[in-house]
This record gives sequence, C-alpha cells and structure tokens, in this order.
Amino acid sequence: MKELTTSIIAEKVEGVLTGPDKNMDGIFNILKDAQKGDAVIRHWIDETGVKIAAQKGVSCIITQNPKGSAVKTAEELELPFIVTEKIELANAFAINWALETFAKNSLRVVVTGTNGKSTTTHMIYHILKEAGYSTYTNTDSESEFNTLIDPMVAKQIAEFDAPIEAAVIEVSEVQGWLGDIMKDHAYIMTSAINPDVVIVTNVALDHIGLVNSIEETFNETSGAVKGIKENGTLILNYDDPLVLKMKDLTSNYGKILFFGDNADIKFDSTGILYKDNILIKTDDLPFKSRHFVQNTMAAAGAAISLNIDLETIKNSISSYKALKRRFAILNNEPCIIDDFAHNPDGILATIQNAALIGKGTLFVVSAIRGSRGESINQANAEAIANGLQNIPYKLIITSSTDVVDHLNTVTDNEKKVFIDALEKEKITYIFNEKLYDALKNVLKLSHNKDTILLIGAQGMDPASELLEKIL
Repeated sequence: MKELTTSIIAEKVEGVLTGPDKNMDGIFNILKDAQKGDAVIRHWIDETGVKIAAQKGVSCIITQNPKGSAVKTAEELELPFIVTEKIELANAFAINWALETFAKNSLRVVVTGTNGKSTTTHMIYHILKEAGYSTYTNTDSESEFNTLIDPMVAKQIAEFDAPIEAAVIEVSEVQGWLGDIMKDHAYIMTSAINPDVVIVTNVALDHIGLVNSIEETFNETSGAVKGIKENGTLILNYDDPLVLKMKDLTSNYGKILFFGDNADIKFDSTGILYKDNILIKTDDLPFKSRHFVQNTMAAAGAAISLNIDLETIKNSISSYKALKRRFAILNNEPCIIDDFAHNPDGILATIQNAALIGKGTLFVVSAIRGSRGESINQANAEAIANGLQNIPYKLIITSSTDVVDHLNTVTDNEKKVFIDALEKEKITYIFNEKLYDALKNVLKLSHNKDTILLIGAQGMDPASELLEKIL
C-alpha cells in the first residue's frame, strides 16, 4: 500500500491542513465505518464528529464545511484536519488512490449520461464477470453509490474481497449539494478513474436547479469524454446529436465506437448487429424495449472494445437479469412493470415502450418527485401527458406520503404544478396521497389484459414490496 502523509493529502485535494503532519496508515472511509489510521471524508463535520473520529484513531479528517468548533476541537485533540473548497476533489483523489493501490492494472470503464447509466453499467459488469474477470462496480439497484460525493467507492474498492481485474464505474453526469452544482464533476471523477473506456448514453435535462439548460447539461456530461485515458475508447450514442458532438471535444482517445441507427453497433428486426454481422438475435434479448436495446448496444460496445469474445458477449446478454426497477416485470396478469423513470426523457420513453405491451388499457401510476422543485415536476407531468396522447389510458398520481422521508416529501407547490400541467393538456387523473392506496386502486380498476406501469423515483421505490402485501 502506498504511504501517504496528511500534508500530501492536503496538497492533492487543494486543502488547508490544520494540526500535525501524520502518516495515513489505513484507507479513505466514512466516519461511521472508520478504523484506526483511516482518512475520513465528510461533506460537513462538527465537533461531535471530530470527537468520534479521534476516539476511532483516524489519521485525519477532510471536509468542505467545518461546523461549530470543529477546527478548534481537532487542534485540541491534535487530529490533522483538512479543509477543502471542493469535497469532490477529496473523493476523486480517494478513488484514484484506491484504484492505484488495490487495482493498479485493472481494466476501467466509466458510464455516464442522463438515462440508462445504471443498466448499462450493470450489464457490462455482468459481461465481464461472465468473461472471468474479478469485477467491481458501484452500481446497485438503488443507485446508492454512483454520486461519488462521499468516499464509498474508494472504500468499497479498498475492501473488495478479491484482487480487482476490472472496474465498471457509473459517474453521475451532473452532481451537486443543496442546490449548488459541483462544477466539472464528471470530468474530475473520470480523470481520477483514468478509464480505458468511456460510454455516454444520452444528454437530456434532469437535474433542474443544478443545471437549467440542455447546454449546461451537455457541458457537464461531456467532461467524462475529456477525462478519458490516453488512447482509450469512446462509446457514443450515434442517435443523440449532443452525444455525437462529443467526439470533437478531445483528441485523447485512440478509438471510437458508435451505437444506434446506421452505426458500428445497431439494431434491426433481426437483432443487434456489430459491423453488419448478427451479434445477438432479437429472440435472445431478455428485454426488447427501445431503451433497453440502447443500453445493450452500449454495453456490447464496451465489451467489444475490451476484446471480450463475441460468443461470451452474446451469452452474457441472453442471461442478463435487470436491476431492480429497470423496466422490471412484477406480475403477468395484469402485466405490471416497475421503472425508475424520473425525468422527462426517461418517462416518455418508458410510457411509449409500456404502451406496446398488452392489448388493453395502459394504467400509469406516477409518484410526484418530492423536494426536487417545481420545474422538474412540471416537465415530468408534461412528459406523461405527451406519452399518453392517442392511447387508451388511466392515470393515477401519488405523493407517496406513507413511504417517503422528509428529504423526499412532495410540497404543495410541486403537487400543484404537476396537476396543473396535466390539466392544461386535458389529461384525466386520479390522485391518491398514499402510495399504498394508489396501488390498491390500480389493481381494483385494471383487468388481466391491461398493462400497469409504475414510474417515479424515491416515492415509487417501495412499490414492489407493497404490491406483494396487496396481492
């Protein structure tokens, strides 16, 4: 393990060190799990947190927001204390250090974009595991570790239970804290990972409040392309004009592969093709919705660029099991689909794909996004209205008051703009405060040939568990 001193860490994270210069003998960690010698990274910390860290015997604390008498307490306890103006620099350094220390010669893949990151990342992870690589990924069903605004990824890499031969890391295209954007987040994190392959799925407006235009989203997302390893491979969505533009933003890459219509990797009625040769037949795809096929093409492109055998790619994709809440089929009669769709592009694509399933009415149950602002909720409602045009539908919306915490509570204004947008487009709806009531309602109203689509972020997360109880 490389030895670090607190003065070196302070320099790397552009921070100011208060207290003694000591060796870091452990890993980068969160306060709750910290052990003796670890370096703790926290966005904010107060004197109570400092005392806890000192009792654990950590080597230093790195923070952006020291609160109360945190600095003074650290001085009194002779605990090295580093204050940086950008906590993402600390987490980027931690990831880089962990990879160079515990996975130095690993293959590295970064996946970013507005939609499809988690599925694409998870599918590449599955392919590499099937190919025999000991593989790490930060993507899980809740997307809990893809923000990279805490040291969880560095911690997981350091604590991985086998030598890491490949790392597939999902990087949020836009990131921020309490309404303040972490500018250049994708670039900073991708540069730290130094990936052999960078994938960009698409560019669409999502994190309204952190970014307020598609141009800002493009600028942030494209940072991943600029952070690619020299002579690495770019995998870009040929069908997205903004992603296509990214090929001209850097000359650092050695190779580029496109996926989409008339691209290197494309899809037609026969299946997914690579250079006009069938890679995987349509019948062998576990899911056939358009956005799943897009994600599959991207994942296949990454695997091809890493020289994974084509037969292994085919077999891995055929056996792939989707992440929770990624167009997951929860029931057959009626067909119930659960999807994490939570921004306009994702919502529209998911509704359009769900409308192709079944022969009856499309029932949509949508959770309003709580504490995310009026703009995104208005845009989401407009996307629902757009998707429901010219199809038989019934819409139920909910604030999910029975399942969300204070960080995801729907405000009166968020509810109002959501409903106003639906009514403006003459979309009829039923409103239920509780998610449990909304689910019970949709089961009562629907028939076996109908399709039920559950969409939304945190407010819809517990739906599958609630449905088990109701059914």
